[in-house]
Amino acid sequence: MSREEIFEKLNEVFRDVFDDEEIEVGEETTAADIDGWDSLEHINLIAAVEQEFGVKFTMGQVVTMKNVGEMARLIEEKLA
Repeated sequence: MSREEIFEKLNEVFRDVFDDEEIEVGEETTAADIDGWDSLEHINLIAAVEQEFGVKFTMGQVVTMKNVGEMARLIEEKLA
């Protein structure tokens, strides 16, 4: 799966989790950029991303992700 395809799917997941069809995530997108992205929604988001891509993140990976680009990189590594 290409990085572009990963971001297309991530956009769908983010729109679904945050119920906002206007969301467009990119490499540098962080929780500060999206209304409602708090610690509880972060858990829901991680679960939705794991389900969409069929991957599992470790707790260490979850807490060290700084932006959506890092999330995409981890997904790429797990799918390789």
